Formats: sequence, structure tokens, C-alpha cells
Amino acid sequence: MNFSAIVAIFAAVFMILMSHRADGASMVSLLQPSAVMIVLGGTFCAALVNFSPATLKNALKASLDVFVEKEQPHMKVIDEIIYLAHQSRVKGLFSLNEYIDKIRDPFLKRGIQLSVDFNNNPQMIYDILKAEISYNEEEELINSRVFEALGGYAPTFGIVGAVFGLIQIMGYIQQPDILAQGIAVAFVSTLYGVGFANLLFLPIAGKLKMNTREKILFKEVVLQGIVSIQMEESPMVIEEKLLAYLKYHNDFHKVDKKSHLGVYEAR
Repeated sequence: MNFSAIVAIFAAVFMILMSHRADGASMVSLLQPSAVMIVLGGTFCAALVNFSPATLKNALKASLDVFVEKEQPHMKVIDEIIYLAHQSRVKGLFSLNEYIDKIRDPFLKRGIQLSVDFNNNPQMIYDILKAEISYNEEEELINSRVFEALGGYAPTFGIVGAVFGLIQIMGYIQQPDILAQGIAVAFVSTLYGVGFANLLFLPIAGKLKMNTREKILFKEVVLQGIVSIQMEESPMVIEEKLLAYLKYHNDFHKVDKKSHLGVYEAR
């Protein structure tokens, strides 16, 4: 569970409410179901015009990754690459065929299978896997684009709600007290629109982009390892090539490389 994201959202809402309360305003004035309906209803309907229902559903499902952190076995996959490189160096590239079913990472598994099938053709393997990475990146980025679109629609529908509320209270133009109260209520929808966009939709879009960036970066690392195995490079050389990613992963994710003992070390 990504508690920092959850706490940040609740903290922001709490500070907004406390600021509103400190000015002597009533909390009830912020509770406007019609404003929520206009903002969220209009936002998601506009999104359905822009994106297919399946795309919107996938994006909402992917947004759960922002709040639920999954353990990524990146270090184990890198260890598998080094182990496979050692076996290829000792027994030959075709010997990796017996290890394919044991490989847990789908991308590495496909890469090793291609290496066995297309021996002595690292350029072809690179082109195939590079194309797959590009397609996967585009597919992943669609999720963040959906939330970027939601972040653009929400403030606009907040303004629509405000204008709609102002139109309704124009009938009370001769009653200043009711008019002033109605104007305050009308602008609650603007608050909802800006709030949903900048506190929820756009941050989720940014986080999804960061997750995609890390996934693609790791696949690039795996691709580098696969091509190096195909070119029969030394396992030590391959490990040195992967050190850049290990340093990145350690710096940003606090992974202790010393505790990384190797997936196949005991075999």
C-alpha cells in the first residue's frame, strides 16, 4: 500500500476544510451533491466521447497501482540474466533452451526463446524486442493520457456548474441575502472541478507516467542483457553493463544490492 499518496490526499482535503472552517464558514456549504454530479458526471461522459469504454476501464484499473505498491523482482531478473549468460558461456547458447520454462519474467523468457531460435542474429532480436517495448510503452501511456484528459475536463465542468448555479439564483436578484448565499454555493462546483483535477486526476496521471517510465527502463535493461547473451559476452561484462540500472534502482528505490544473492545461486 502506498500510504504516502493516501496520506497526502487526505492531508490536502483536511487542510482545505480547516482553512474554510477557520474563516467561519459552514462545512455544510461545501456539500453540494448537484455540483459533484455535474463535475464528475460531465467529466467522465466527456472522457467516454474521447476514449472507448474499454480504455477508460483499463485506465481506472491501472490507477490502483498508484495507491497499491507491488513488489518488483527487478534484482532477481537481473540475477537470472547473469546466470543465463554464465550457462550460455559454458554450455553454449542452445543449452538455454532447458531453462526457458523456469524463467519468470515474460519479457526475458521471450527474449531467450528468440535467442535460441535466431542464433547469431542479435540485430534481428534487438529489432523485434525493441518494437515490442515501443508498443508496450504506447499502450501504457494511454492510461496516463486518460487521466490527463480528466484533469482538463473537470475544471471546465466546474465552471459549467457555477454558471448553471448563477442562472438559477438570478430569480432572487431582488433579495440580496439569498443572492449572496446562492453565489457562494454556485462556486462550490468550481472548487470541486479544480480540486478533483489537481488533487486526484493530474497527480494520478503523473504517477502512471513515472511507473511506465520505470517499466520501460527495466525492459531496456533486460533487452541489453539478452543481446549481450546472444553476442556471447562475458557474464562479468554483462554485469558491468547492468550496474547503471542497479545504481538507479538503489538510489531511487533504496534496494540493498548486498542482500541480492542470486536466484539461481543455489542451483
